[in-house]
Amino acid sequence: MYYSILLYTQGENTYLIPALWAIGVALFLFMFISIFVQRRAGVRLKNELEELEKVKQNNVEYEFVLKAMRLCTWHIDVPTQMLTIDADYRDDKGDLVSLAQMPLSAVTDAVEKSDRERVRLAVDNICTGRSNTYHEVYRVMSGKAGMTYWEESYGTIASRDEEGNPKKIVCTSMRIDAQKEMESALIAARNKAEESDRLKTAFLANMGHEIRTPLNAIVGFADLLPVVESEEDRNQLISEIQKNNYKLLSIIDGLVSMSKVEAEAKSLVKQQADLVPVLREIADTFSPMVDPSQVVLATQFPISELMLTTDIGKVKEIVTNLVQNAVKFTAAGSITIGFDLPQSDKFTLWVLDTGKGVAQEDQQRIFERFVKVDEYIPGTGLGLSVAKSHAESLGGSIGVDSILGEGSRFWVELPLR
Repeated sequence: MYYSILLYTQGENTYLIPALWAIGVALFLFMFISIFVQRRAGVRLKNELEELEKVKQNNVEYEFVLKAMRLCTWHIDVPTQMLTIDADYRDDKGDLVSLAQMPLSAVTDAVEKSDRERVRLAVDNICTGRSNTYHEVYRVMSGKAGMTYWEESYGTIASRDEEGNPKKIVCTSMRIDAQKEMESALIAARNKAEESDRLKTAFLANMGHEIRTPLNAIVGFADLLPVVESEEDRNQLISEIQKNNYKLLSIIDGLVSMSKVEAEAKSLVKQQADLVPVLREIADTFSPMVDPSQVVLATQFPISELMLTTDIGKVKEIVTNLVQNAVKFTAAGSITIGFDLPQSDKFTLWVLDTGKGVAQEDQQRIFERFVKVDEYIPGTGLGLSVAKSHAESLGGSIGVDSILGEGSRFWVELPLR
């Protein structure tokens, strides 16, 4: 078998070599351009991936902010007057008005009547372009009958049409029930502080007169004693001195008790004691303070012994303040100190009188500091406040049942132990 090799010389084919070079150069250029294009495509793809990652990260952060702030985001399509909720992370206790999409008029109709017209006007202003932003605080009627919740909303124009009219409005809203409750509590606290300051000023202005009146009587009657020869007159003067001395001591005791009551509210000295002798002792103490021809001071006990484990000193001070209050406001009739049979682990002691009584609107405020319903009756306005503080420190409560002009029944419910 024979093989023959054909060799062509340049002289035989003059275009072969240049053609080969042309093809090689073309292949080289093609490969270079391809590598350049692929590299640019790779860079562009890398940039797009980085941008996509940023978008994802922004979405995560955006969603985190919405959740942390408990916000609801929504937008209004102005031409169709439709409201669409995009995301809702508000606290939901089953009473939110929240649909994915609803007519704008239905949303404003859900606003509480007293706020509805104001909110409707604000929404209309931003939808018509009369204002660029929207901010309103209002109450929304929930799905539960008669219930409302507070909401605060912000909005701005996101896009406009060719004529410059608003096309899309983006908004956000959040529940502010806790904020409103805090505002109400702060307003109530401020009003109470202002009222307390006013009463304290009146108390200080009145204090000089309250102390000076019994003190003048004591000094005046004491000066008369050496010149009075009648034994009966001397005894009468001594009796008046004793009464005014007790009044003065009561005023000072009230001031001291009020100054200590806050510091000693949690300082209890509990011991076992029988309540009956304590109440009898209080009745005996106040007997000289009433006119027996006009007022009968009595006790009424369903049992002869009632053993307590409590701070008996605070209990005694509570009853003393209640009886003292009854003596001041009872000109005729009776004052009765007593208690009811214990129920479970509690019992109720009370002071009943046939005095002036307390009006319905004053029956809560008389237990506040410096409150005096009748400015013409001597007193500091602290006795009932001290009694209330002591009753609460013992784990009990205090109140009054009264009819104006017929009398009062002040009661204290306390634990037996």
